Amino acid sequence: MQDIKIIFFDIDGTLISLDKDDISAKTRKALSALKEKGIILVIASGRSPIQIPHFDGIDFDCHLTFNGSLCFNDKDQIFSNPLDRADVLKLIENAKAMDKPLGLASRDRYVANYLNDDLGKYFSFGSTMPDIVDDIGRFVRDNDVYQMVMPIKKEEYEKALAGTDKLKITAWWDRAVDIIPHDGGKGRSVEKILEYYGFDKNEALAFGDGDNDIEMFEQVRGIAMENASENLKNISFDTCKSVDSDGVYYYLKDKGII
Repeated sequence: MQDIKIIFFDIDGTLISLDKDDISAKTRKALSALKEKGIILVIASGRSPIQIPHFDGIDFDCHLTFNGSLCFNDKDQIFSNPLDRADVLKLIENAKAMDKPLGLASRDRYVANYLNDDLGKYFSFGSTMPDIVDDIGRFVRDNDVYQMVMPIKKEEYEKALAGTDKLKITAWWDRAVDIIPHDGGKGRSVEKILEYYGFDKNEALAFGDGDNDIEMFEQVRGIAMENASENLKNISFDTCKSVDSDGVYYYLKDKGII
């Protein structure tokens, strides 16, 4: 794999464990070595821009946020795909009927109508708590919403999306889901980023662990963490050790990429 020019990295469960807030020394060493070789580093996360962590000494070249609905670097907004406003308002109605809270994200702000244990835990992973607002409908009318978060299980998906036709669910955790545009996802935005930089998919790798990484793995060679979902492992190009065993570092080292 000497032709790699760009690598996409999921965050939670890939670069850092869900119970930690920083990368390991070996992961930091791996990312630094990639930078020294001129390989483009891309964060590819379900998190919002304000939830993306900064790792001391590591500057990512590009950010794929909201599961791909907003992609940018220091110079350009590469891709923007906000949620359909009418569908967002319908989902708010559905959530109220299901007695579920909702989180809504614009580019620079996260809000929620209230938190329960599951939604609060979801936000704790990103070390950023949303602003609690009385009228989330007004927030929708005043802002482009790129992603919604709802604390539901798989058997509740259909009920949550009832009456909408431009939304879909993607999940990296079993207690809450990200709701994104029906034509969104990491796969489409990976294509946009490759086009922007002028790279072929064969010059790219991706590391991930959750079902929300499936579409990304369908576009480029995907390396599933040992702790990844079985769905992701089933379509992966290869696998590596778990995040807690410095899988990213050892894979890159073993393949001669660093």
